Amino acid sequence: MLVREIMHTEPTTIRTDLSLQDAYAVMQERRIRHLPVVADDGKVVGVVTDRDLRLATSALATQPFPPGARVEEVMTRPVQTADPLDPVEVAARTMRELRIGCLPVVDDDRLIGIVTGIDLLDAMLRLTGVYKPSGRLEVAVADRPGELARLTTLLGSRQVNIQSILSYPGPGGDDTIRIVLRIASIDPRPLAEALCRSGFEVVWPPHVTCR
Repeated sequence: MLVREIMHTEPTTIRTDLSLQDAYAVMQERRIRHLPVVADDGKVVGVVTDRDLRLATSALATQPFPPGARVEEVMTRPVQTADPLDPVEVAARTMRELRIGCLPVVDDDRLIGIVTGIDLLDAMLRLTGVYKPSGRLEVAVADRPGELARLTTLLGSRQVNIQSILSYPGPGGDDTIRIVLRIASIDPRPLAEALCRSGFEVVWPPHVTCR
């Protein structure tokens, strides 16, 4: 999944000379929390959030700005951006590492979209396949070549339709990989028991027995 598949196109933008009060009014009207700030040539020069505006004008601030102050005085710059062909996991890592809530998306210096943390959560849900009626399986396998193939081969032999596959390292660095699958069955327990009988360590559903 790429950034261009989840971004909001034609994002609302503001100019550097807009007042903080007017910027907040735009956010309230559009029901958004992030505003890219663009220069006269259309290039993104900053980002301002509702949190920026609240902190800047709060009486608790060391030197609070008056509501009439301009956006360029409180906006975040330089701006971290994303490319429309970036994988969503790269965008998520960037936002997590920098602790930011959005990424303007640019193509040849032209703003074409914006991605927020909510968009990335939606993408994660789509990647896990939870929007389709399905059952969940989680299996711990050795971190070595061939284990995933062995798992999917067994599922294929039973005519099981796999809707999504995700993986992550086992806890505590124990040299295992956790494989999380969504399958086209609302009752995964019989299949989980079959996996257990074939030597797989089933993590979910819990309390599976190898009958």
